[in-house]
Amino acid sequence: MSLENINMLLKSDIDADLKIIAQKVINRERISFDEGVTLYKKGELTFVGALANYIRERKHGDNTYFNKNFHVEPTNICVFDCKFCAYSKLLRAKTDYDAWELTEEQIVDKVKSYEGTAVTEVHIVGGVHPKMGLHYFANIIKKIKEVRPDIHVKAFTAVELEYMCRKAKVSYREGLQILKDHGQNSLPGGGAEIFAEAIREEICKDKCTSDQWLEIHQTAHEIGMPSNATMLYGHIESFEDRIDHMNRLRELQDKTGGFNTFIPLKYRNGNNQMSYVSEVSVVEDLKNYAIARIYMDNFPHLKAYWPMIGRDTAQISLSFGVNDIDGTIDDTTKIYSMAGAEEQNPAMTTEQLVKMIKQVNRKPVERDSVYNIIKDYTNEFEDEKVAAY
Repeated sequence: MSLENINMLLKSDIDADLKIIAQKVINRERISFDEGVTLYKKGELTFVGALANYIRERKHGDNTYFNKNFHVEPTNICVFDCKFCAYSKLLRAKTDYDAWELTEEQIVDKVKSYEGTAVTEVHIVGGVHPKMGLHYFANIIKKIKEVRPDIHVKAFTAVELEYMCRKAKVSYREGLQILKDHGQNSLPGGGAEIFAEAIREEICKDKCTSDQWLEIHQTAHEIGMPSNATMLYGHIESFEDRIDHMNRLRELQDKTGGFNTFIPLKYRNGNNQMSYVSEVSVVEDLKNYAIARIYMDNFPHLKAYWPMIGRDTAQISLSFGVNDIDGTIDDTTKIYSMAGAEEQNPAMTTEQLVKMIKQVNRKPVERDSVYNIIKDYTNEFEDEKVAAY
């Protein structure tokens, strides 16, 4: 949406509070906590979408980023008991048919299987297993780098890292430095869930606290390891809880500048202890992306994780502030498929992903893990007619 169209919105018969927010967006001014809540409570989808798309195009034009990556999940055995999780198995349930525990050799062999391919990133996250500690994983990362010295290793949520460091009796800084020295390049954004302490107490009370999550990411940034950030939305949290979560991230980004992207993650209610909580609608998904783009003014990128929300919603989100849809991803990730996500075996070829982006008249651009451009695919895979969504 153009500036002219935004100005037309300002002249229309809309709520006075929303007009103030729209004017702030035009002036590149930061909106407040209360204004963020106002967008959830008063902003129609078309209004917040228009503002978010304006910001998205101001920052990135039509560029829509993706990377070539694959996931390794060492285990789904976990010492923690998150009520929303359909993926993990408590240690006592390790003999269940759907529990797994990869060996060091199996993990390294998985990376070896991609030799000769153009993947640029391996994403390593899993359950918190008491026998898979800091030095165990540091050694694995070292071996991965021996196999693929060029690959970017994005590994371990703050939840995993807090437990690793505690068990190894080292500070977060010492633990992260050990992993960095062995070849780890960045952190994913998982484990943030929702920072509101009362909600966290109800849905994931035994894992790392909000303050610990933020401290670990701040420490990573301070030693030169960038990271991502997530928010689990659409369960029992309030709009105020969502803005509180984004505000804490925004404040940390002001301090460090170390976050690459923000990734809202939709709560899926399959096969978990919170299955009684209904999932939010696609309209709510799109509104949440849009408000995140408006509120998170110091985050350069906003990502829609397509295996979680499905390809169709990911396409539509590109008009609601989103400028990144993750990567090609091999069918190795089970975290969301086990909870009933749209994609049960998430994998897309580069051609499929590029065409998906082109179908909504956006420009597909391959990036590396820290958003350096690798290749512009605008003129690639032109053999089929591309229709507007």
